[in-house]
Amino acid sequence: MIQKLQNRKLDKFYNKFFNTISKENKFSLSLSLYNPGKFYDELFEDGGISRPIARPLVSYLSTLNEKELYNKKAMAELAIIEQGITFTLYSDGENIDRAWPFDIIPRVINWQEWIHVERGLKQRLKAINMFIDDLYNKAEILKANVVPKDIIQSSKNFRKECIGMRPKYGVWANICGSDLVRDTSGQIFVLEDNLRVPSGVSYMLENRKITKQVFPELFENIDIVPVDDYSMRLFEMLCSIAPEGIKGTPSVVVLTPGVFNSAYFEHSFLAQQMSAELVEGCDLMVNSKDQVFMKTITGLEKVDVIYRRVDDDFLDPEVFRKDSLLGVPGLMRAWKKGNVAIANAPGTGVADDKVVYSYVPQIIEFYLGEKPILPNVPTWRCRDEEDLKYVMEHIHELVIKPANESGGYGMLIGPHSTKKQQETFKKLIQENPRNYIAQPTLSLSVAPTICQKSIEPRHVDLRPFILSGENTYVTAGGLTRVALHKGSLVVNSSQGGGSKDTWIVKPKEA
Repeated sequence: MIQKLQNRKLDKFYNKFFNTISKENKFSLSLSLYNPGKFYDELFEDGGISRPIARPLVSYLSTLNEKELYNKKAMAELAIIEQGITFTLYSDGENIDRAWPFDIIPRVINWQEWIHVERGLKQRLKAINMFIDDLYNKAEILKANVVPKDIIQSSKNFRKECIGMRPKYGVWANICGSDLVRDTSGQIFVLEDNLRVPSGVSYMLENRKITKQVFPELFENIDIVPVDDYSMRLFEMLCSIAPEGIKGTPSVVVLTPGVFNSAYFEHSFLAQQMSAELVEGCDLMVNSKDQVFMKTITGLEKVDVIYRRVDDDFLDPEVFRKDSLLGVPGLMRAWKKGNVAIANAPGTGVADDKVVYSYVPQIIEFYLGEKPILPNVPTWRCRDEEDLKYVMEHIHELVIKPANESGGYGMLIGPHSTKKQQETFKKLIQENPRNYIAQPTLSLSVAPTICQKSIEPRHVDLRPFILSGENTYVTAGGLTRVALHKGSLVVNSSQGGGSKDTWIVKPKEA
């Protein structure tokens, strides 16, 4: 009976779709007509030959006719709606909840290549955590002038309240989402590091769950590295940073700003997956001994670890914004006394600055004595006179980014901009050059994506997640984000981007 109802729903989706395109002559969901153009394609080599690691997937997809493939797409859309997988789209000043946009054709990465990427991410996060710990203590890197002192002093995310703190294991950024991109040669670069309250991992997990429902037979025949251990790994990492002397399993909570936050689905999802309590600031209190407690219907319960999804500014009204109703008065006192662990630690955002990002290769060499395994995207710092001159002369061909914005906001993509927009950004840069960097407009890699009338190439990036505590763990792949609009380079979901499942596949001989 359930299967019949499911089939009826799928037929309804299918018929509605074909009614909308029946007047169009050109329509095909065939991979044989797919053409990535000049871009590096994640599934196909030049000449339309599938990459060896993607061959089983491409061969299977090629056996599906249009109705079968669209029914797979409809099945995924139904699962997303029924499971309530949503995100917030910001449009015209309004927050609109939408079903998560998901493309069913996975992205495939060779396991041997991924081992190299994983090593690079672990190296990067080790150095970044040493850098943050150094900044708030001896500041040796500033004394050596590897990173200019004025960059840190002018960073809005450097928190003087954190000076002298040493989180457990010296780790400040316990959860990081680093964005990776490929250029036309296939080279992988780190585009930026997200170190404050990185989001998106719940969609990575849900994408995998839905893909298993849509293509169950592929998981029997292809050696795809699993990702469903992330929640367990996250909980283990959070427990590892708990204060010393706790008997039994530490008490872990997820601190959310509330239901109106764009990532609330993820907050509730991760709390549920870890069997941790989801709390808001009003659910917590700090007592006279600077200990954190959770208010429950049976009384107060001590809290040992807080996985916070609230920005520093709103974390503690005693220390940061006095008008904040999202945080917990006294929380910083409890943290500095060592009575509670906070992940990510307050002050971590100093390394989230895109100007600081440009120094990460030097940071790796300074602390580890090693060359970076994963390169940065070439970056011009507008604070530097020569770089500023170059940016002003070439603004029409560069991507301009403010130092501390996220979600793709506040950017200028030179080749897609107007003269008026370029002049506006020139003025912004001249007023505050320290706040801007510039990067080349990369020809991001593409992947086959089901669009309204055909399978077309769409630009993608990748956000793997790195957990750091007693040990370091990197997700097998991560969240592949897709720029759903033709020719667009903006992959952020808040601006109309979507996502794909990311497969790390072991070759038969591995």
